[in-house]
Amino acid sequence: MKLSILDQSPISEGFTAKDALTQSLHLVKEAEKLGYCRYWFAEHHNTSGLASTAPEILMAHAASHTERIKVGSGGVLLPQYSPLKVAETFRTLETLFPNRIDLGIGRSPGGSAETRLALTDGLRKSMNEFPRQLKNLRGYLSSGLPEDHAFSGVQAMPDPLSSSPDLWLLGISHRGARVAAEHGMAFTYGHFINPVGGKKAMEDYREQFQPVGNLKEPKTNFCIFAVCAESQEKAEYLASSQDAWLLQVESGGDTRIIPPDQARKITFNEDQKNKIRMNRKRMLIGTPERIKEDLLRIADDYQTDEALILTNIYDFKEKRESYRLLAEAFQTGSSRLESN
Repeated sequence: MKLSILDQSPISEGFTAKDALTQSLHLVKEAEKLGYCRYWFAEHHNTSGLASTAPEILMAHAASHTERIKVGSGGVLLPQYSPLKVAETFRTLETLFPNRIDLGIGRSPGGSAETRLALTDGLRKSMNEFPRQLKNLRGYLSSGLPEDHAFSGVQAMPDPLSSSPDLWLLGISHRGARVAAEHGMAFTYGHFINPVGGKKAMEDYREQFQPVGNLKEPKTNFCIFAVCAESQEKAEYLASSQDAWLLQVESGGDTRIIPPDQARKITFNEDQKNKIRMNRKRMLIGTPERIKEDLLRIADDYQTDEALILTNIYDFKEKRESYRLLAEAFQTGSSRLESN
């Protein structure tokens, strides 16, 4: 079982975006030492509690401070952008850091309708163009646009003959899985968004996968929230800040993460309590042994051998410890970090 990390660079109450980005750099360096496989940065816009708005820049920063761990986007919101611009950005990263770059693509609008329109500079782009954009993106990265294509003479620079980043499609349904399969891309299932339907999505992906480029067989992983501590009681305590944070995200409120003591003082109404119970299906909370058992069970259902872990809790020290405990439970690396 391989462990990886998805990082949204969350901002805790009382801290700044710079603090969050500094913490992300500390975490990716520790993740490499602990043996994590890859480290992806999310892309979010116009939200007060998430500092990961430009994954490409964070990837370059992280890769320049590490040596082996793969860094990637989880994921670039392609419907808002030009496939050529995305291809050149990631080919530049691949040129700087050969064989260490993942290009994860998402279909999400990236926020409200107003935010999406601002991202496209006022151009009303149809989400139905996504498959065409994926095809063009792959063409630019492989220098393989058809001769009759309007942009067949355009190549993604700076070096069209260099290796290309690994392509991943992020999805939360069987429809996204089928698109990934049709385009010969690796597929990430977002269990942390939709905990229902992942098994069907993974099955559809494997059954319909069409080899394209260097990827000759299906390749998958899944992403899930997890909070790990030495005791179940402590894990539940730490996760209370994540419970409150998710409610704020879904209600469109302030999305900075509040301390668990503050979260536990909130009097939730019945609708909020039900929502928290539903959200718990998107996450694993507990001791290393319990989370390991649950991760292996989900991985078996999904027929994959890699999990991306997303941990959005208030205290960065406890967040680091959560990732360390998971790494040790799976014995992902030879080195171990001292808790401090």
